[in-house]
Amino acid sequence: MFNFEKYDTIIFDFDGVIIDSMPIRESGFRNIFSKFDESAVEELVKYHNLNGGLSRFHKIRYFYEQILNMDIDDNMVKSYAEDFTTMMREELSNPQYLIEEIVEFIRRNKDIKSLHIASGSEHEELNYLCKKLGIDNCFKSIDGSPTHKNYIVKKIIELNGYDKSKTVIIGDSINDYDAAIFNGIDFIGYNNVDLKNLPGAYYLDTFA
Repeated sequence: MFNFEKYDTIIFDFDGVIIDSMPIRESGFRNIFSKFDESAVEELVKYHNLNGGLSRFHKIRYFYEQILNMDIDDNMVKSYAEDFTTMMREELSNPQYLIEEIVEFIRRNKDIKSLHIASGSEHEELNYLCKKLGIDNCFKSIDGSPTHKNYIVKKIIELNGYDKSKTVIIGDSINDYDAAIFNGIDFIGYNNVDLKNLPGAYYLDTFA
């Protein structure tokens, strides 16, 4: 069994770690871009799955600029993101999507360690979902996009004066690993076998 005793602070990703949201978010992108060519949308879904830690704002812009080769302004990005948020609030507030073994781990450790969420999910939506799901009181802070995850984690460490050697990120995407490397802290991969064998990282198949 992996030993968490060395860590005083644990920073969690949200999607794919605390909640099994990836299929719901895939559906969200297909819905907001339903008028576009299906193959282009599927290319975005593939990009989304490979980059779970990136924000919807980035992915919406990526869809237009890199896949469609079209311009998109900030107002259009915001409009698409708001439509996406509305769908996610309705769907993901259902506790059936919570990953039970992680939630149990969080509840066991919330009074022992400093727990935080750093997510690519939109900040207000993220806090709404955590409150609706009854897990918001388990965390010292809950932060999401549009701030990049690298800087969310940096802020968590600096504001609280955490010892980096006793701080770890648990994530399911390469972006979580990158945030750990950027901030000089440990990384534990979970729920994504592609993260196994990353240099300097750990991987857990289960928290049960």
